Amino acid sequence: MNRTSRSLIPALLVGLAALGGTLLQTQSQVRADAPARIEPEATFGMASGVAAEGRVVAYPGAEVTVGADAVGRLVRVNVEEGNRVRRGQVLAEIDAADLRASREEAAARLEEAVAEQRLARLNAERKEKLFAEGVLPAYDRDAAARDVEITQARIETARASIRRLDATLAKSRIVSPIDGTVTSRIVNAGQMVDRGDAAFVIADLGRLRIEGEAHEADAPRVKLGAEVEIREDGFRAQTSRGRVEEIPGNVTVRRIKPQDPSRPTDVRVLSLKVAFAEKTPLKLGTTVDLVVAPLK
Repeated sequence: MNRTSRSLIPALLVGLAALGGTLLQTQSQVRADAPARIEPEATFGMASGVAAEGRVVAYPGAEVTVGADAVGRLVRVNVEEGNRVRRGQVLAEIDAADLRASREEAAARLEEAVAEQRLARLNAERKEKLFAEGVLPAYDRDAAARDVEITQARIETARASIRRLDATLAKSRIVSPIDGTVTSRIVNAGQMVDRGDAAFVIADLGRLRIEGEAHEADAPRVKLGAEVEIREDGFRAQTSRGRVEEIPGNVTVRRIKPQDPSRPTDVRVLSLKVAFAEKTPLKLGTTVDLVVAPLK
């Protein structure tokens, strides 16, 4: 090897080192700019899947907000959060002392009208006999029959008043429309309420599912009936299973706030409903991470 060739070798080595450094820097930049993907440990045992976020909710009709239907002061609140309640059970009562007094008065008027009608009928029967014997003119007989009709009208009026007052009294009692558990008690005894004010939230905790959101780019990979792994946010080892039972025909804006602040909130997502395949310990409102398995 001549002297010129030996002098070129160091220069070549320096050039190759610089080129390698440039390639490593370019690869690092590409990895930094690439979109986030599902890491192997995030699939909870699945080889691949669609990552999604979700929240435990009740089925439609299995969670209701119960409100006041009258104006007044709450004299009793009969339940606490966590209590099991039955349909029709009285949860709270609004002061209705005046209404009960009016109802008692209407009931007394009804009894009075019934008693007057008994007397009016006896009088009408006697006058009918006297008219038949020719002792009493038709006018007196007809007046007695009219008295019976008047007392009947008074009876009907009293009964209508009682029905009206009973309906109003019923509105002073806040009752549960379903069997379930009190998940939220918003009112306290002594509080003033108005019509429509929320008082309790009742949920049937045996009818829970998950409302999930997957990125719109993954929409073609999410299918009805697909198996889903469910993990409570923050507890990777605690998983349960479910299946996709409902998928809408359109994408929407994100509604579930991501737990990770680095995740974007202004994205469009595919909503999906996931039914639990087994009994779950997850509580209503719990946020969960989902992995939807692709159907084979």
